[in-house]
Amino acid sequence: MAKILFVNPNKWGRGITPVWIASHASLLKKNNHEISLFDCTFFENWTNHELKFNTKNEQYKESDYFNFVKFKKEDIFLTFKTKVDNFKPDIIFWSAISSHIHGEGEYVNLQYGYNLIDKIKKKNFLAVTGGLQITSSPSLARKNFPKIDYYISGESEFVLNDIAKNINNINELTKINGISYYDNNSKKFIINPKQTIIDDLNKIPHYDYSLFEEEIFYRPYNGKVLKAVDYELSRGCIYTCSYCVETVIQKYYGFTETSPRGALINSKSYLRTKSAKRIHEELKYLSQELRIKLIRAQDTNFLTINHEVLYELEKYFIDDPIDIILYIETRPEGINEKTVKLLKNLKVDGVGMGLELAGAQFRKNSLNRFIEEDKIVKAFKLLKENNIKRTSYNIIGLPDQDENSILETIEFNKFINPDNITVAFYTPYHGTPEQKKSFNKRYFSDYVKNLDAQLRSLSKGNLLNIEKLNYYKKNFISLVRNDKT
Repeated sequence: MAKILFVNPNKWGRGITPVWIASHASLLKKNNHEISLFDCTFFENWTNHELKFNTKNEQYKESDYFNFVKFKKEDIFLTFKTKVDNFKPDIIFWSAISSHIHGEGEYVNLQYGYNLIDKIKKKNFLAVTGGLQITSSPSLARKNFPKIDYYISGESEFVLNDIAKNINNINELTKINGISYYDNNSKKFIINPKQTIIDDLNKIPHYDYSLFEEEIFYRPYNGKVLKAVDYELSRGCIYTCSYCVETVIQKYYGFTETSPRGALINSKSYLRTKSAKRIHEELKYLSQELRIKLIRAQDTNFLTINHEVLYELEKYFIDDPIDIILYIETRPEGINEKTVKLLKNLKVDGVGMGLELAGAQFRKNSLNRFIEEDKIVKAFKLLKENNIKRTSYNIIGLPDQDENSILETIEFNKFINPDNITVAFYTPYHGTPEQKKSFNKRYFSDYVKNLDAQLRSLSKGNLLNIEKLNYYKKNFISLVRNDKT
Protein backbone atom coordinates (compact mmCIF):
# COMPACT_ATOMS: atom_id res chain seq x y z
CA MET A 1 0.00 0.00 0.00
CA ALA A 2 1.20 3.51 -0.83
CA LYS A 3 0.25 6.92 0.52
CA ILE A 4 -0.60 9.42 -2.24
CA LEU A 5 -1.13 13.12 -1.72
CA PHE A 6 -3.13 14.83 -4.47
CA VAL A 7 -2.62 18.55 -5.05
CA ASN A 8 -5.30 20.72 -6.62
CA PRO A 9 -3.34 23.90 -7.53
CA ASN A 10 -6.46 25.86 -8.55
CA LYS A 11 -5.69 29.60 -8.54
CA TRP A 12 -9.13 30.87 -9.55
CA GLY A 13 -10.53 31.41 -6.07
CA ARG A 14 -13.77 29.56 -6.78
CA GLY A 15 -14.68 25.97 -6.23
CA ILE A 16 -13.74 23.45 -8.92
CA THR A 17 -13.88 19.69 -8.41
CA PRO A 18 -11.37 18.42 -11.00
CA VAL A 19 -12.66 15.22 -12.55
CA TRP A 20 -9.23 13.62 -12.38
CA ILE A 21 -9.22 13.79 -8.58
CA ALA A 22 -12.51 11.89 -8.35
CA SER A 23 -11.48 9.27 -10.94
CA HIS A 24 -7.97 8.61 -9.62
CA ALA A 25 -9.15 8.52 -6.00
CA SER A 26 -11.74 5.84 -6.71
CA LEU A 27 -9.29 3.48 -8.41
CA LEU A 28 -6.50 3.98 -5.88
CA LYS A 29 -8.83 3.47 -2.92
CA LYS A 30 -10.21 0.29 -4.47
CA ASN A 31 -6.61 -0.96 -4.55
CA ASN A 32 -6.16 -0.13 -0.83
CA HIS A 33 -3.93 2.91 -1.20
CA GLU A 34 -4.30 5.83 1.19
CA ILE A 35 -5.24 9.16 -0.40
CA SER A 36 -5.32 12.71 0.87
CA LEU A 37 -5.87 16.05 -0.89
CA PHE A 38 -4.24 19.45 -0.53
CA ASP A 39 -6.55 21.99 -2.16
CA CYS A 40 -5.14 25.43 -2.94
CA THR A 41 -8.42 27.09 -3.93
CA PHE A 42 -9.11 29.27 -0.92
CA PHE A 43 -5.65 30.47 0.13
CA GLU A 44 -5.57 34.26 -0.05
CA ASN A 45 -1.87 34.43 -0.94
CA TRP A 46 -2.39 32.00 -3.83
CA THR A 47 -5.61 32.91 -5.62
CA ASN A 48 -5.92 35.19 -8.64
CA HIS A 49 -9.63 35.83 -7.91
CA GLU A 50 -10.85 34.94 -11.40
CA LEU A 51 -14.46 35.11 -10.18
CA LYS A 52 -14.12 38.74 -9.08
CA PHE A 53 -12.30 39.60 -12.30
CA ASN A 54 -14.98 38.13 -14.56
CA THR A 55 -17.92 39.32 -12.49
CA LYS A 56 -16.60 42.84 -12.95
CA ASN A 57 -16.38 42.14 -16.70
CA GLU A 58 -20.03 40.95 -16.63
CA GLN A 59 -19.11 37.41 -17.65
CA TYR A 60 -20.72 36.20 -14.41
CA LYS A 61 -23.83 37.56 -12.78
CA GLU A 62 -23.50 39.07 -9.31
CA SER A 63 -24.10 36.56 -6.52
CA ASP A 64 -23.50 36.17 -2.79
CA TYR A 65 -20.93 33.43 -3.42
CA PHE A 66 -18.40 34.88 -1.00
CA ASN A 67 -20.86 34.40 1.86
CA PHE A 68 -20.52 30.65 1.29
CA VAL A 69 -16.72 30.40 1.32
CA LYS A 70 -13.91 31.62 3.52
CA PHE A 71 -10.37 32.38 2.37
CA LYS A 72 -7.47 31.17 4.44
CA LYS A 73 -4.97 33.73 5.73
CA GLU A 74 -2.24 31.18 6.37
CA ASP A 75 0.75 31.07 4.05
CA ILE A 76 0.06 28.34 1.49
CA PHE A 77 3.68 27.19 1.24
CA LEU A 78 4.07 26.71 4.99
CA THR A 79 0.70 24.99 5.20
CA PHE A 80 1.61 22.68 2.35
CA LYS A 81 4.93 21.79 4.00
CA THR A 82 3.09 20.96 7.21
CA LYS A 83 0.68 18.76 5.28
CA VAL A 84 3.58 16.88 3.68
CA ASP A 85 5.41 16.52 7.00
CA ASN A 86 2.32 15.15 8.74
CA PHE A 87 0.93 12.89 5.99
CA LYS A 88 4.34 11.62 4.87
CA PRO A 89 3.27 10.68 1.32
CA ASP A 90 5.12 8.18 -0.83
CA ILE A 91 3.83 10.02 -3.91
CA ILE A 92 2.67 13.57 -4.54
CA PHE A 93 0.51 13.76 -7.65
CA TRP A 94 -1.07 16.65 -9.49
CA SER A 95 -2.44 17.42 -12.98
CA ALA A 96 -4.01 14.74 -15.17
CA ILE A 97 -6.10 14.19 -18.27
CA SER A 98 -9.84 13.57 -18.09
CA SER A 99 -12.68 15.19 -20.00
CA HIS A 100 -12.05 18.29 -17.87
CA ILE A 101 -9.43 19.84 -20.17
CA HIS A 102 -10.70 22.99 -21.78
CA GLY A 103 -11.58 26.13 -19.90
CA GLU A 104 -10.90 25.78 -16.21
CA GLY A 105 -7.18 26.52 -16.03
CA GLU A 106 -6.06 22.87 -16.18
CA TYR A 107 -3.25 23.43 -18.66
CA VAL A 108 -1.15 25.53 -16.32
CA ASN A 109 -1.71 23.28 -13.30
CA LEU A 110 1.52 21.46 -14.12
CA GLN A 111 3.41 24.69 -13.48
CA TYR A 112 1.41 25.74 -10.41
CA GLY A 113 1.71 22.36 -8.72
CA TYR A 114 5.42 22.30 -9.46
CA ASN A 115 5.83 25.70 -7.80
CA LEU A 116 4.52 24.16 -4.56
CA ILE A 117 6.62 21.00 -4.81
CA ASP A 118 9.72 23.03 -5.56
CA LYS A 119 9.50 24.66 -2.11
CA ILE A 120 9.94 21.32 -0.33
CA LYS A 121 13.66 21.17 0.33
CA LYS A 122 13.85 17.71 1.89
CA LYS A 123 12.09 15.45 -0.61
CA ASN A 124 11.11 12.03 0.76
CA PHE A 125 8.49 11.26 -1.87
CA LEU A 126 8.13 10.69 -5.59
CA ALA A 127 6.85 13.71 -7.50
CA VAL A 128 4.55 12.32 -10.20
CA THR A 129 2.36 14.26 -12.58
CA GLY A 130 0.56 14.06 -15.90
CA GLY A 131 -1.68 16.21 -18.02
CA LEU A 132 -1.72 17.99 -21.33
CA GLN A 133 1.78 19.45 -21.42
CA ILE A 134 3.40 16.10 -20.71
CA THR A 135 1.17 14.37 -23.26
CA SER A 136 2.34 16.90 -25.82
CA SER A 137 6.05 16.63 -25.01
CA PRO A 138 7.50 14.85 -21.95
CA SER A 139 10.97 16.05 -22.95
CA LEU A 140 9.87 19.67 -22.84
CA ALA A 141 8.17 19.07 -19.50
CA ARG A 142 11.42 17.62 -18.19
CA LYS A 143 13.30 20.69 -19.40
CA ASN A 144 10.92 23.09 -17.68
CA PHE A 145 10.12 21.04 -14.57
CA PRO A 146 13.21 18.92 -13.86
CA LYS A 147 12.44 17.94 -10.24
CA ILE A 148 9.56 15.66 -11.25
CA ASP A 149 10.42 11.97 -10.87
CA TYR A 150 7.85 10.42 -13.22
CA TYR A 151 5.94 12.11 -16.02
CA ILE A 152 2.72 10.44 -17.23
CA SER A 153 1.49 11.07 -20.77
CA GLY A 154 -2.10 10.29 -21.73
CA GLU A 155 -4.70 8.98 -19.27
CA SER A 156 -3.12 8.27 -15.90
CA GLU A 157 -5.58 6.44 -13.62
CA PHE A 158 -4.20 2.96 -14.20
CA VAL A 159 -0.64 4.18 -14.71
CA LEU A 160 -0.59 5.93 -11.33
CA ASN A 161 -2.09 2.85 -9.71
CA ASP A 162 0.74 0.76 -11.19
CA ILE A 163 3.31 3.24 -9.87
CA ALA A 164 1.76 3.04 -6.40
CA LYS A 165 1.67 -0.75 -6.60
CA ASN A 166 5.39 -0.90 -7.49
CA ILE A 167 6.55 1.94 -5.25
CA ASN A 168 9.20 -0.33 -3.68
CA ASN A 169 10.16 -2.19 -6.86
CA ILE A 170 12.11 0.18 -9.07
CA ASN A 171 12.74 -2.46 -11.75
CA GLU A 172 9.01 -3.00 -12.30
CA LEU A 173 8.14 0.67 -11.85
CA THR A 174 10.43 1.82 -14.63
CA LYS A 175 8.83 -0.67 -17.06
CA ILE A 176 5.36 0.89 -16.78
CA ASN A 177 3.96 2.08 -20.09
CA GLY A 178 2.99 5.72 -20.38
CA ILE A 179 5.71 7.11 -18.12
CA SER A 180 8.90 9.08 -18.74
CA TYR A 181 11.77 9.58 -16.32
CA TYR A 182 15.41 10.53 -16.05
CA ASP A 183 17.63 7.49 -15.58
CA ASN A 184 20.61 8.30 -13.39
CA ASN A 185 22.55 5.25 -14.49
CA SER A 186 22.45 5.93 -18.21
CA LYS A 187 22.16 9.72 -17.76
CA LYS A 188 19.33 9.65 -20.31
CA PHE A 189 15.70 10.74 -20.31
CA ILE A 190 13.66 7.61 -20.94
CA ILE A 191 10.26 7.74 -22.66
CA ASN A 192 8.46 4.41 -22.30
CA PRO A 193 5.95 3.04 -24.84
CA LYS A 194 2.43 4.44 -24.66
CA GLN A 195 -0.17 2.83 -22.45
CA THR A 196 -3.38 1.68 -24.10
CA ILE A 197 -6.32 4.07 -24.08
CA ILE A 198 -9.00 3.35 -21.47
CA ASP A 199 -11.52 1.72 -23.80
CA ASP A 200 -14.34 1.47 -21.25
CA LEU A 201 -14.83 4.15 -18.59
CA ASN A 202 -16.80 1.66 -16.48
CA LYS A 203 -13.43 0.07 -15.69
CA ILE A 204 -12.81 3.00 -13.36
CA PRO A 205 -14.83 2.52 -10.14
CA HIS A 206 -17.57 5.01 -9.26
CA TYR A 207 -15.88 8.40 -9.03
CA ASP A 208 -15.08 9.48 -5.48
CA TYR A 209 -15.75 13.10 -4.48
CA SER A 210 -15.24 12.55 -0.74
CA LEU A 211 -11.78 14.19 -0.71
CA PHE A 212 -13.26 17.64 -1.35
CA GLU A 213 -14.12 19.97 1.49
CA GLU A 214 -17.69 21.28 1.66
CA GLU A 215 -16.77 24.78 0.44
CA ILE A 216 -15.41 23.45 -2.84
CA PHE A 217 -18.87 22.29 -3.91
CA TYR A 218 -20.45 25.76 -3.83
CA ARG A 219 -20.60 27.46 -7.21
CA PRO A 220 -22.05 30.69 -8.63
CA TYR A 221 -24.56 29.95 -11.37
CA ASN A 222 -26.71 32.61 -13.05
CA GLY A 223 -26.77 34.79 -9.96
CA LYS A 224 -27.47 31.94 -7.54
CA VAL A 225 -25.12 29.76 -5.49
CA LEU A 226 -25.63 26.02 -5.93
CA LYS A 227 -23.84 22.92 -4.73
CA ALA A 228 -22.12 21.55 -7.84
CA VAL A 229 -19.59 19.07 -9.13
CA ASP A 230 -17.63 18.73 -12.33
CA TYR A 231 -18.54 15.42 -13.93
CA GLU A 232 -17.81 13.37 -17.03
CA LEU A 233 -20.10 11.00 -18.87
CA SER A 234 -17.54 10.43 -21.61
CA ARG A 235 -14.08 11.18 -22.94
CA GLY A 236 -12.98 12.26 -26.39
CA CYS A 237 -14.18 14.49 -29.20
CA ILE A 238 -14.69 13.70 -32.88
CA TYR A 239 -13.52 17.15 -34.01
CA THR A 240 -9.98 18.41 -34.64
CA CYS A 241 -10.17 22.18 -34.13
CA SER A 242 -6.64 23.50 -34.52
CA TYR A 243 -6.56 25.46 -31.25
CA CYS A 244 -7.99 22.70 -29.03
CA VAL A 245 -5.99 20.56 -26.61
CA GLU A 246 -8.11 17.59 -27.66
CA THR A 247 -5.86 17.32 -30.74
CA VAL A 248 -2.87 16.66 -28.45
CA ILE A 249 -4.60 13.65 -26.89
CA GLN A 250 -5.83 12.43 -30.27
CA LYS A 251 -2.29 12.52 -31.65
CA TYR A 252 -0.84 10.74 -28.61
CA TYR A 253 -3.17 7.79 -29.11
CA GLY A 254 -2.71 7.74 -32.89
CA PHE A 255 -6.02 9.26 -34.01
CA THR A 256 -4.83 11.59 -36.75
CA GLU A 257 -6.84 10.75 -39.87
CA THR A 258 -9.55 13.36 -40.46
CA SER A 259 -12.36 14.09 -42.89
CA PRO A 260 -12.41 17.21 -45.11
CA ARG A 261 -14.70 18.84 -42.51
CA GLY A 262 -12.35 18.38 -39.59
CA ALA A 263 -13.71 15.21 -37.97
CA LEU A 264 -11.84 12.06 -36.98
CA ILE A 265 -12.29 9.22 -39.44
CA ASN A 266 -12.07 6.50 -36.79
CA SER A 267 -13.75 8.29 -33.91
CA LYS A 268 -15.63 5.32 -32.40
CA SER A 269 -12.49 3.98 -30.72
CA TYR A 270 -11.61 7.43 -29.41
CA LEU A 271 -15.05 8.38 -28.04
CA ARG A 272 -15.71 6.42 -24.87
CA THR A 273 -18.56 6.64 -22.39
CA LYS A 274 -19.83 5.22 -19.15
CA SER A 275 -22.95 3.09 -19.37
CA ALA A 276 -26.30 4.82 -18.89
CA LYS A 277 -26.95 2.77 -15.75
CA ARG A 278 -23.59 3.78 -14.28
CA ILE A 279 -24.17 7.47 -15.06
CA HIS A 280 -27.60 7.42 -13.46
CA GLU A 281 -26.25 5.69 -10.35
CA GLU A 282 -23.45 8.22 -9.93
CA LEU A 283 -25.73 11.22 -10.44
CA LYS A 284 -28.32 9.80 -8.05
CA TYR A 285 -25.63 9.31 -5.40
CA LEU A 286 -24.32 12.86 -5.88
CA SER A 287 -27.82 14.26 -5.51
CA GLN A 288 -28.97 12.19 -2.55
CA GLU A 289 -25.76 11.80 -0.54
CA LEU A 290 -23.86 15.01 -1.28
CA ARG A 291 -26.93 17.19 -1.98
CA ILE A 292 -25.51 18.28 -5.33
CA LYS A 293 -27.89 20.37 -7.43
CA LEU A 294 -25.78 21.37 -10.46
CA ILE A 295 -23.84 18.90 -12.59
CA ARG A 296 -21.22 20.68 -14.67
CA ALA A 297 -20.74 18.15 -17.47
CA GLN A 298 -17.18 18.54 -18.72
CA ASP A 299 -17.67 16.35 -21.81
CA THR A 300 -16.03 18.01 -24.80
CA ASN A 301 -19.14 17.63 -26.96
CA PHE A 302 -22.19 16.30 -25.14
CA LEU A 303 -24.24 15.56 -28.25
CA THR A 304 -21.58 13.35 -29.83
CA ILE A 305 -21.76 10.98 -26.87
CA ASN A 306 -23.08 7.61 -28.05
CA HIS A 307 -26.76 8.31 -28.68
CA GLU A 308 -27.79 4.84 -27.54
CA VAL A 309 -26.34 5.71 -24.13
CA LEU A 310 -27.96 9.15 -24.05
CA TYR A 311 -31.42 7.84 -24.95
CA GLU A 312 -31.12 4.98 -22.47
CA LEU A 313 -30.10 7.55 -19.87
CA GLU A 314 -33.18 9.57 -20.81
CA LYS A 315 -35.36 6.57 -19.89
CA TYR A 316 -33.62 6.30 -16.53
CA PHE A 317 -34.30 9.99 -15.87
CA ILE A 318 -37.97 9.60 -16.76
CA ASP A 319 -38.47 6.41 -14.73
CA ASP A 320 -36.37 7.45 -11.75
CA PRO A 321 -36.05 11.27 -11.66
CA ILE A 322 -33.11 12.96 -9.94
CA ASP A 323 -33.31 16.44 -8.40
CA ILE A 324 -30.45 17.98 -10.40
CA ILE A 325 -29.85 20.26 -13.35
CA LEU A 326 -27.08 19.93 -15.93
CA TYR A 327 -24.89 22.43 -17.68
CA ILE A 328 -23.34 20.95 -20.83
CA GLU A 329 -21.14 21.96 -23.76
CA THR A 330 -21.81 20.98 -27.36
CA ARG A 331 -21.69 22.33 -30.92
CA PRO A 332 -24.53 24.15 -32.72
CA GLU A 333 -24.87 21.58 -35.51
CA GLY A 334 -26.03 18.99 -32.97
CA ILE A 335 -29.02 21.08 -31.87
CA ASN A 336 -32.36 20.12 -33.44
CA GLU A 337 -35.93 19.39 -32.31
CA LYS A 338 -35.09 15.80 -31.35
CA THR A 339 -31.94 16.58 -29.37
CA VAL A 340 -33.55 19.53 -27.60
CA LYS A 341 -36.29 17.20 -26.34
CA LEU A 342 -33.56 14.83 -25.15
CA LEU A 343 -31.74 17.65 -23.34
CA LYS A 344 -34.92 18.75 -21.58
CA ASN A 345 -35.58 15.20 -20.37
CA LEU A 346 -31.98 15.02 -19.12
CA LYS A 347 -32.63 18.12 -17.00
CA VAL A 348 -30.23 20.29 -19.02
CA ASP A 349 -30.61 23.87 -17.79
CA GLY A 350 -27.78 25.49 -19.75
CA VAL A 351 -25.79 24.84 -22.93
CA GLY A 352 -22.42 26.37 -23.77
CA MET A 353 -21.40 26.48 -27.43
CA GLY A 354 -18.23 27.69 -29.09
CA LEU A 355 -18.91 30.59 -31.39
CA GLU A 356 -15.17 31.45 -31.09
CA LEU A 357 -15.44 34.37 -33.52
CA ALA A 358 -17.68 35.61 -36.32
CA GLY A 359 -16.78 34.57 -39.85
CA ALA A 360 -17.28 31.05 -41.20
CA GLN A 361 -14.28 31.38 -43.52
CA PHE A 362 -11.91 32.32 -40.71
CA ARG A 363 -13.14 29.43 -38.60
CA LYS A 364 -12.78 27.04 -41.53
CA ASN A 365 -9.44 28.21 -42.93
CA SER A 366 -7.64 29.14 -39.71
CA LEU A 367 -9.24 27.00 -37.01
CA ASN A 368 -10.29 23.84 -38.88
CA ARG A 369 -13.76 24.43 -37.44
CA PHE A 370 -16.58 23.95 -39.93
CA ILE A 371 -19.85 25.59 -38.89
CA GLU A 372 -21.96 28.10 -40.79
CA GLU A 373 -23.53 31.16 -39.19
CA ASP A 374 -27.10 30.10 -39.99
CA LYS A 375 -26.69 26.87 -38.00
CA ILE A 376 -25.44 28.86 -35.01
CA VAL A 377 -28.42 31.20 -35.26
CA LYS A 378 -30.89 28.30 -35.50
CA ALA A 379 -29.33 26.52 -32.52
CA PHE A 380 -29.49 29.56 -30.25
CA LYS A 381 -33.06 30.28 -31.38
CA LEU A 382 -34.27 26.72 -30.79
CA LEU A 383 -32.76 26.53 -27.32
CA LYS A 384 -34.35 29.86 -26.38
CA GLU A 385 -37.76 28.65 -27.54
CA ASN A 386 -37.36 25.67 -25.23
CA ASN A 387 -36.25 27.72 -22.20
CA ILE A 388 -32.72 26.31 -22.11
CA LYS A 389 -30.13 28.94 -21.22
CA ARG A 390 -27.50 29.58 -23.87
CA THR A 391 -23.87 30.63 -23.40
CA SER A 392 -21.66 31.71 -26.29
CA TYR A 393 -17.92 31.07 -26.04
CA ASN A 394 -15.72 33.65 -27.77
CA ILE A 395 -11.95 33.93 -28.33
CA ILE A 396 -9.89 37.08 -28.82
CA GLY A 397 -6.25 37.34 -29.85
CA LEU A 398 -6.03 34.44 -32.30
CA PRO A 399 -3.23 34.59 -34.88
CA ASP A 400 -4.39 36.71 -37.84
CA GLN A 401 -7.42 38.03 -35.94
CA ASP A 402 -7.70 41.81 -36.17
CA GLU A 403 -9.89 44.36 -34.41
CA ASN A 404 -12.55 44.19 -37.12
CA SER A 405 -12.95 40.48 -36.39
CA ILE A 406 -13.63 41.23 -32.72
CA LEU A 407 -16.14 43.93 -33.66
CA GLU A 408 -17.90 41.52 -36.02
CA THR A 409 -18.00 38.93 -33.25
CA ILE A 410 -19.57 41.46 -30.91
CA GLU A 411 -22.20 42.23 -33.55
CA PHE A 412 -22.92 38.54 -34.05
CA ASN A 413 -23.40 38.08 -30.31
CA LYS A 414 -25.88 40.94 -30.39
CA PHE A 415 -27.80 39.15 -33.11
CA ILE A 416 -28.01 35.74 -31.41
CA ASN A 417 -28.49 37.39 -27.98
CA PRO A 418 -27.11 34.66 -25.66
CA ASP A 419 -28.19 34.46 -22.03
CA ASN A 420 -24.53 34.42 -21.04
CA ILE A 421 -21.30 35.28 -22.84
CA THR A 422 -17.76 34.20 -22.08
CA VAL A 423 -14.63 35.71 -23.58
CA ALA A 424 -11.26 33.97 -23.50
CA PHE A 425 -7.83 35.13 -24.55
CA TYR A 426 -6.36 32.82 -27.17
CA THR A 427 -3.96 30.45 -25.42
CA PRO A 428 -1.23 28.58 -27.33
CA TYR A 429 -1.56 25.06 -25.92
CA HIS A 430 1.70 23.33 -26.75
CA GLY A 431 1.45 20.71 -29.48
CA THR A 432 -1.72 22.01 -31.11
CA PRO A 433 -1.59 23.13 -34.77
CA GLU A 434 -2.61 26.66 -33.76
CA GLN A 435 0.22 26.83 -31.20
CA LYS A 436 2.73 25.95 -33.90
CA LYS A 437 1.24 28.61 -36.15
CA SER A 438 1.35 31.22 -33.36
CA PHE A 439 5.04 30.45 -32.83
CA ASN A 440 5.85 30.63 -36.56
CA LYS A 441 4.03 33.95 -36.82
CA ARG A 442 5.88 35.21 -33.71
CA TYR A 443 2.78 35.78 -31.64
CA PHE A 444 4.24 33.65 -28.86
CA SER A 445 7.47 31.91 -27.91
CA ASP A 446 7.66 28.17 -28.49
CA TYR A 447 6.76 27.55 -24.84
CA VAL A 448 4.89 30.00 -22.62
CA LYS A 449 4.44 29.86 -18.85
CA ASN A 450 1.70 31.54 -16.78
CA LEU A 451 -0.96 30.98 -19.43
CA ASP A 452 -4.55 31.65 -18.40
CA ALA A 453 -7.24 32.14 -21.02
CA GLN A 454 -9.45 34.03 -18.58
CA LEU A 455 -6.99 36.28 -16.78
CA ARG A 456 -4.24 37.33 -19.16
CA SER A 457 -2.87 37.31 -22.68
CA LEU A 458 0.87 37.06 -23.30
CA SER A 459 0.54 37.67 -27.04
CA LYS A 460 3.22 39.56 -28.96
CA GLY A 461 1.09 39.79 -32.10
CA ASN A 462 1.12 42.99 -34.12
CA LEU A 463 -2.55 43.07 -35.17
CA LEU A 464 -3.89 43.40 -31.62
CA ASN A 465 -1.62 44.62 -28.85
CA ILE A 466 -2.07 43.73 -25.18
CA GLU A 467 -3.85 47.00 -24.44
CA LYS A 468 -6.48 46.31 -27.12
CA LEU A 469 -6.95 42.73 -25.98
CA ASN A 470 -7.38 43.80 -22.36
CA TYR A 471 -9.86 46.46 -23.45
CA TYR A 472 -12.04 43.92 -25.27
CA LYS A 473 -11.77 41.38 -22.47
CA LYS A 474 -12.99 44.04 -20.07
CA ASN A 475 -15.71 45.52 -22.28
CA PHE A 476 -16.79 42.77 -24.70
CA ILE A 477 -20.01 41.88 -22.90
CA SER A 478 -21.00 45.43 -22.10
CA LEU A 479 -20.48 46.28 -25.78
CA VAL A 480 -22.86 43.46 -26.73
CA ARG A 481 -25.49 44.37 -24.16
CA ASN A 482 -25.32 48.15 -24.48
CA ASP A 483 -25.38 48.28 -28.28
CA LYS A 484 -22.22 50.40 -28.42
CA THR A 485 -19.24 49.54 -30.61
